Amino acid sequence: MTIEQRVTGFIRENFLFSDQATPLSPADSLMEAGLIDSTGVLELVAYLEQEFGIAMADADIVPANLDTIAGISAYVSRKQSAAKAA
Repeated sequence: MTIEQRVTGFIRENFLFSDQATPLSPADSLMEAGLIDSTGVLELVAYLEQEFGIAMADADIVPANLDTIAGISAYVSRKQSAAKAA
């Protein structure tokens, strides 16, 4: 399973309670859609750190990295690549 698929599954299971069939595009803003609030961001960060073995610095917890599934996937890929290169 890809990073995007895993993140989408997590969001569907934990934040999309009303209708599991609701379309969720990788480019949709999770915050604008009302799916994730500040508490949800903390849950998402904990999931990403545990699931993908990355550590998120406070400076990385910004909408550019966490507002869309595509952005989250790109961020995780960058962190994993940086860890492999180190």
